[in-house]
Amino acid sequence: MTTIVDVLGNTTAARHARAMQPAIAPLLGSAAETCSRLDLRGAPLPQKDWADSGGMALTGYREGPALGVRGHPASAVRASMAWLESLCGSHSLPGVELLGERAAMAGLFRNAPVSCGGAMRLLPCAHDHVAVSLARPADHALVPAIVEGDTGEDSWTALRRWALERTAAEVADRCQLLGVPAAPAGPTGQQTARPWLSTQRGGPRRRLRERPRIVDLTSLWAGPLCARLLRLTGAEVTKIESQHRPDGARHGTPDFFTRMNDGSRYVSLDFTTREGRDQLHQLVADADVVLEASRPRALRHLGIDADELAATGTIWLSITARGRGSDWVGFGDDIAAGAGLLADSDEVLPAGDALADPLAGVHGAVAVTAALRTDRGWLLDLSMHETARLCARPANLPADHR
Repeated sequence: MTTIVDVLGNTTAARHARAMQPAIAPLLGSAAETCSRLDLRGAPLPQKDWADSGGMALTGYREGPALGVRGHPASAVRASMAWLESLCGSHSLPGVELLGERAAMAGLFRNAPVSCGGAMRLLPCAHDHVAVSLARPADHALVPAIVEGDTGEDSWTALRRWALERTAAEVADRCQLLGVPAAPAGPTGQQTARPWLSTQRGGPRRRLRERPRIVDLTSLWAGPLCARLLRLTGAEVTKIESQHRPDGARHGTPDFFTRMNDGSRYVSLDFTTREGRDQLHQLVADADVVLEASRPRALRHLGIDADELAATGTIWLSITARGRGSDWVGFGDDIAAGAGLLADSDEVLPAGDALADPLAGVHGAVAVTAALRTDRGWLLDLSMHETARLCARPANLPADHR
């Protein structure tokens, strides 16, 4: 039997909180007594939340005005924080500013038609636009293979010319075939293939610790933000990194890496050795929760099977571009654009900073916190695309548009 939590209000945040509920309802169970009501009647207008989040300052042309966003990402963060506060009883959690804190620390500014981080561009195609991220040197190196010829010029110019003669779907499929993040941009009205979170009930939890032990195998922003929020609710977090491929965020703004991971225990392992893999297995086996953002086959190569661990009582959160069953690759900016989170403009322009990352992080924290209130293991499969889609849907609100 699932539990229906009473969400008060017709504000945008309240409606988003209700929209989250069907996916997390199977997890609520014993949480009902501590999460019986979410009062979001006084939530601000979505435009104010967007401005307060820092997202508006990051949207638009550098020399032009700051722009709104299609959708309600900041109000979705407010709704998620309301869920999290109600589930864990804490009132010392961050708010909508989560959307803009990385850009603030890195000194980023709005930079249309390029993402404010500089790695993603929205390219015009035959009839529509495609979001492509060339964030790594390897992505640029693959452009000749994408366009099937010597570029003879810079990567972006060659890709733009090639894309003009193709549909956005054709461009995205070709990029994805070669492992380059890309997606057709919007629209928000497209049908969803699955919920933002899929849940699979596991076996009885082996232990019910007062302070849950969490193993964080993620990197960059979405997973580490989820770990940070869980740490703020009282969990003990161990961050595990590969000695050969440490968290890429270490190469970015130091203050932001510290913000995401400060308070976690750091463990660096060599996964190419038997000793390193054994240590990884021991840490995972002792965890109440595991956070990861890898393709299932990558973990199986290390001898780790999420389904088996959930069956033996572990809560396992997987954060991927389009779910565990998909090989789709993506980063926060191209996933957000592909879900319809774009600038509120007559042009097709990016919005905010890698919005799909923080949105996945806060929604993932809600899912894990709800699961921790049960006595079961769970396999939680979070799609960043569908989470962003949930935040991009028109609110269809009454006259006050709150």
